[in-house]
Amino acid sequence: MLQRVVRSTIIDAPIERVWAVLRDFNSHDKWHEAVEASRIEGGERSDQVGCVRSFTLRDGNRIREQLLTLSDSEHKSTYCIVEATVPLQRYVATVTLKPVTDGNRTFWHWESRFATPPGMERELREMVAKGVYETGFENLRRHLLHGGDLRAPGAAEAMPAALPVPTRRVVVGHHGGPEMLHPQDGEAPAPRAGEVRIRQRAIGVNFIDIYLRRGWIPSALPLVPGMEAAGSVLDVGPQVSGLLPGDRVAYLGPAPGAYCGVRCVPADWVVRLPAAIEDDTAAALLLKGITADYLLRDLGRVQRGTRLLVHAAAGGVGLLVCAWARKLGATVLGTVSSEEKARVAREHGCEHAIVTRDYRFADAVQRTCGGADVLIDGLGDAARDENLAALARRGHWISLGQASGPLAPLPPDALVAKSLSFSRPVVFDYVASQAQLAERAQRVWDALADGSIRLPPIERHSLEAAAQAHARLESRATLGALVLLP
Repeated sequence: MLQRVVRSTIIDAPIERVWAVLRDFNSHDKWHEAVEASRIEGGERSDQVGCVRSFTLRDGNRIREQLLTLSDSEHKSTYCIVEATVPLQRYVATVTLKPVTDGNRTFWHWESRFATPPGMERELREMVAKGVYETGFENLRRHLLHGGDLRAPGAAEAMPAALPVPTRRVVVGHHGGPEMLHPQDGEAPAPRAGEVRIRQRAIGVNFIDIYLRRGWIPSALPLVPGMEAAGSVLDVGPQVSGLLPGDRVAYLGPAPGAYCGVRCVPADWVVRLPAAIEDDTAAALLLKGITADYLLRDLGRVQRGTRLLVHAAAGGVGLLVCAWARKLGATVLGTVSSEEKARVAREHGCEHAIVTRDYRFADAVQRTCGGADVLIDGLGDAARDENLAALARRGHWISLGQASGPLAPLPPDALVAKSLSFSRPVVFDYVASQAQLAERAQRVWDALADGSIRLPPIERHSLEAAAQAHARLESRATLGALVLLP
């Protein structure tokens, strides 16, 4: 008859930090007091299913165990004893972690089944329950409390090298339509100096991803699109301070690569997430919210009485701009492609929604308010002439995107008639330092909390369905923000 031992506990640490230790099949000699020394046979990776660890206990016994399964998505592993000088037979154990949202803690379940020689059932059950599991719980608590899972500054050489982590990713091999997005298996390498490795929970989808896929922004191929994501820190490289494994974070950076499950990024791209901000909210808001912030605050200088025209007013950026500008006292006009989008735009602060699918809107703008002081344009070349006609004297045209195609060069003489000004900003110049990124991100979270902006509708797709998400965004079929879920 097989014996069964089950123990569980709560660890006061985030699940990703606990899992980063336990998924390493050769880490137990660093945190479990019963283990004297351990090694992986044959030079295999310590997270490779099938690898065998050979270790010596402090009481002199020797054990060889094999890793049978390892699931990063379920935070679960199983292993068995292959050979041992202790009388445990047919021993198979399972480790399972679950997140405890109250306090960002971890539930750890550890159980095993095994056979014993006759008459030793109780003794061996006690040995496994107390000597292995309960002692292990306390040892790991102490290990984490004292930062034993983290690299000490200046001591990186003494720590075992972090291993690559398998991940799914979406790759563009050739420029073109959404069908050029291909999910593939890959690896996220260990973080280098100044980097953090993040297990991503939600990935923001933006028009810049489409521009990269189509080749409208020069980029080397193959490429992995995506500029932002949210998730949890898996581990950190040397020379990183202020971030720990398990921290909930989001990032925004100038190099693509976010369409994957695990990614290394510079720590300077990363901001911590407040407890009230969910992962998909962060992925939907970080880039778009910061864009709305600098458009209104830095470029448009929008204030009470400003006449603001927003193209794609029911899109991810458009809804945030409309709401925030209305809070600032601006008169807000917006173009949309359907009555349904007009309804949503009005709910988010767009007083005058203009429904058009043929890029005709200038007459309506002039009739409504006498021309726009500030125009935020994500449409591109198809709206060029109408934009010029819709602006008021000394109006400012902010070219944010090119959904209809790249904007042809604009000669200065086109601006002279009404003393217009033109700018073509890039968000990354407004978050050029980590301090600037953190400051603008905090303004976005604060604006959401005080009602200056509302969370836009979020359309969620799996990472594997990135092509479908792109097709919907490019065809103007979406409302609000899109996120991918790895």
